[in-house]
Amino acid sequence: MTARPIGYYVHHHGAGHLTRARVIRDATNLPVTMLGSRIGAEGIALPDDRLDEGFDGRDHAADRPKVLHYAPLDHDGIRSRVARIAQWIEHARPALMIVDVSVEVAMLARLASVPVLNVRLSGRRDDPAHLEAFRGAQALIAPFAREIEHPTTPEWVCAKTFYAPGLTDAAPVQSTASGGVLVILGEGGTSLTAQAIAEAASACPQHQWRVVGNMSAPPACPTNLVFAGWCESVGNEVANASVVVGAAGNGVVGLVMASDRPFVCIPEPRPFGEQHATASGLQLAGAAIIHPSWPDAQDWPAIIASALALDPAVRRTMYDPQAASKLARWLEEQASARGTQEMAA
Repeated sequence: MTARPIGYYVHHHGAGHLTRARVIRDATNLPVTMLGSRIGAEGIALPDDRLDEGFDGRDHAADRPKVLHYAPLDHDGIRSRVARIAQWIEHARPALMIVDVSVEVAMLARLASVPVLNVRLSGRRDDPAHLEAFRGAQALIAPFAREIEHPTTPEWVCAKTFYAPGLTDAAPVQSTASGGVLVILGEGGTSLTAQAIAEAASACPQHQWRVVGNMSAPPACPTNLVFAGWCESVGNEVANASVVVGAAGNGVVGLVMASDRPFVCIPEPRPFGEQHATASGLQLAGAAIIHPSWPDAQDWPAIIASALALDPAVRRTMYDPQAASKLARWLEEQASARGTQEMAA
């Protein structure tokens, strides 16, 4: 017996989509082929589909059908991209297609007669394009806890969803709780400035501050602040911090919750209010300290104290250490339900 592959479309924005794809691929016993713009030799490389003026999830075209978000006209990259995906589907005959995330790719796979599993991100996603993509999917995957579901999400969408709050590549690390404040800058872009971080560190001389991410130190940097640049061992950095400060992307939130660290969450603007919805859910649950923007320097001592006072039992409900293995078994059930097993040639 041999299994037909699972296709996994990986969105290019930020690091979270690719991290999640790797975690799912490594957890399942089924063969997984990744397709995307930034996956290199790990799968099927796709041409870039972005417009020159940037990408925010929509193309703002007046004549775009309501069931699509991003379908700019006369774009060579999109033509090649659609053809490459369709060609792979024709030859590989995938049992399932996980789409993380794109309404258009989900619709393309569905049109190509492939059962689709849509990854759902946080935020208000009750527009026609999202809802029709969800309706056409065999099932949905949410990489967050059911407790932080957006209140506008229809019940039928929730009922169709497998919640997996813990799809992170964080490895178990023995925490030293060094007393430091760690600021994480994700790859999806940030509104923070080095000067604002330096002022916050100056206001908290009793704490060591460390910044990981693509940001250089300001000209006047306090002695208790280090800009470490990007590092591959972010999990170690998080586990060894006393307090973590970061945005509300699924990757950062999952990593912090997996490491069970007090969290000060400052959501960044993202399409469909994704990060603000996640932050709101964390706040309602009491799992993090939330600020809509970077606080004034003099407020940071009290903010850190509030984060340290959070009940750790609450944030532990935001993370399931078995999420990847549970999702993998569920995926295998989804594939089996479609009769994916074939006799070996």
